[in-house]
Amino acid sequence: MGIFAWILLGLLAGIIAKMLMPGKDPGGIIVTTLIGIAGGLLGGWLGKVVFDVDSIDGFFELSTWIAAIVGALILLAVYRLFARRR
Repeated sequence: MGIFAWILLGLLAGIIAKMLMPGKDPGGIIVTTLIGIAGGLLGGWLGKVVFDVDSIDGFFELSTWIAAIVGALILLAVYRLFARRR
């Protein structure tokens, strides 16, 4: 996938993750995009390590979206823990 596809996927995965984990979050669209992009990378890596599958196949593959959303949920939870401590 190209860089624009990663940014779009990250933006959408971050938005979906925020909808699945409602609550107050410090940060706006930039933080959402960064969490989503990093979540996509984390989800792909976890899918490769844990399940031994290539979970980042293409933009329109279901496994890519699931990996990105799960990774974004994990990072959003971690972000909330550290943001609340400040």
